[in-house]
Amino acid sequence: MRVLIVTGTGTEIGKTVVTAAVAALAVASGRRVAVLKPAQTGLAPGEPCDVDEVARLAGPVTRSELARYPEPLAPATAARRSGLAPVRPRRAAEEAARLADGHDLVLVEGAGGLLVRYDPDGGTIADVPAALRGLGVDVSVLLVTTAGLGTLNTTALTAEALRTRGLPLDGLVIGSWPTAPDLATRCNLTDLPAVANAPLLGALPERSAKHDREAFLSTARACLAPELGGTWSHPEFLARHLLVRRESCGQAATGR
Repeated sequence: MRVLIVTGTGTEIGKTVVTAAVAALAVASGRRVAVLKPAQTGLAPGEPCDVDEVARLAGPVTRSELARYPEPLAPATAARRSGLAPVRPRRAAEEAARLADGHDLVLVEGAGGLLVRYDPDGGTIADVPAALRGLGVDVSVLLVTTAGLGTLNTTALTAEALRTRGLPLDGLVIGSWPTAPDLATRCNLTDLPAVANAPLLGALPERSAKHDREAFLSTARACLAPELGGTWSHPEFLARHLLVRRESCGQAATGR
């Protein structure tokens, strides 16, 4: 059994579609998959949520959501304003451990970025792995990031925060690769793994979630690396987006 924390460098960057892609490949390989969203914000009761979207795209997965808050805010803020109880990291870890008992893979999708607060004491999704280790559960982290200008700083900061906590970072996935990437975006294919000191394990095309399940599985397989169950190759992707244009990123624009 294994728990994989899917976190990101910010909000609305593709964590759910990356979670769905990893889940789709695992389900297709015959693995039993569970998806946990500790705190869902910005939705009313009964509205389709992130774990429902994962199930729509990936197929039969066990779904778990611990709390839902109506306002689209950080979980701690949304809980306080709604008068509902917050989700503490220990509770999320206990649920992930429970799911791990009956599944081959448990995907835990965070809200927003790595250090977004879940409770008044400052608990974050970064506190969940330590709690899981205390429960004897193997855990690692997958970081979803953006592709373009500005991503290097937020990616480096998030990777550094993971390292200072002693958390294993499996790698990075770009949550939305544009159809017409600019120079900075293409150069970031080289720079992202360098600043994070972690491999780039995929790049999902923008609007991937618009596909039906069969097409989404094909996209997931082609756009995630073998470590995540796909066939994507970072060197081949890099060559396609840089060498074909005969460009060098040695003098690329700064400030990415």
